[in-house]
Amino acid sequence: MMINTLALPPSDVEVDAWLAVLTSAAAADLPQLPPPSRVEVAGRLRIVPARGRPVLWAAGGDAGVAALLLFTEEGNTHTAFLDVLAVRPDVRRQGVGTALWERVREELLAQGRTSVATMVDLGGPGQAFAESLGFENVLPMAWYAQELPADGPAQAAPATPGYELLTWHGLVPDAWAPAAAAAHAAMEDAPTGDMDERVQTWTAERLHILQQLILDRGGEMTTVAAVTPQGEVAAYTEVVLPDPAGTGAVQYDTVVVPAHRGDGLGRAVKRHMAAQAVARHPRLRRIATTVADENTPMRAVNESLGYRRERGAGIFQLKL
Repeated sequence: MMINTLALPPSDVEVDAWLAVLTSAAAADLPQLPPPSRVEVAGRLRIVPARGRPVLWAAGGDAGVAALLLFTEEGNTHTAFLDVLAVRPDVRRQGVGTALWERVREELLAQGRTSVATMVDLGGPGQAFAESLGFENVLPMAWYAQELPADGPAQAAPATPGYELLTWHGLVPDAWAPAAAAAHAAMEDAPTGDMDERVQTWTAERLHILQQLILDRGGEMTTVAAVTPQGEVAAYTEVVLPDPAGTGAVQYDTVVVPAHRGDGLGRAVKRHMAAQAVARHPRLRRIATTVADENTPMRAVNESLGYRRERGAGIFQLKL
């Protein structure tokens, strides 16, 4: 099996071939979901991630693809993330996935990596393949989805006495970036299982770099924050449309700073976020997010807002 390493950035032909593999794999494995968007796929392939160096491979033209992210940030140069390993359904069980994995493993060892992680949907061919290679589920989680009404904005957010709800589209404003970064640091108590990847220190600069990456890839991002009169970000939530013309969005982080928990701020910012998203993007019909199984408080918040469990998933990790 011929495995080719793609140049960065890949050509239009290579992007189209990559998209064809992902589209056919998604149609077989997750037929209930919308097909991958070219805007999102091209953006992820062509705009280098801020956290590391990507390596891309294609098998036999359009039989399969793999994308590896070698972390370059301090504290994580010992590990990596396998972002994609997909094989076209009609050529599965012919050694394509194994050939791609061997190239990935060679690169990991050549770069001195001692572990690699990947996100896997449970119950499908991805889990079976990962476990056959020795990957273990170190952070069980699930995808949850909220369906949005087609006839108008979602229910308005409840009152938040003592807090103001602010909405930022794109980058968090410079004046609020340090406070937003400080609130991001509250994610350090979120479940991470036995992952080798280490949590990074949040700064205003890092926050803007990661947000700019989303925009450079062609997506749109909205942040809703509950702020205090003293200028503190007490809670926030983020929603990303990888393709602004699409009907789906992904909710990124939702965090309530420990000192402000118990006031319903998590529900408030998420409900306001949904209303803002529908008003700004009338075609939007669905917001999906992942929550770790052990994160009981956030699962309860999501359930109260109408999110339903869609499918199990996990962060699978392999020690090399």
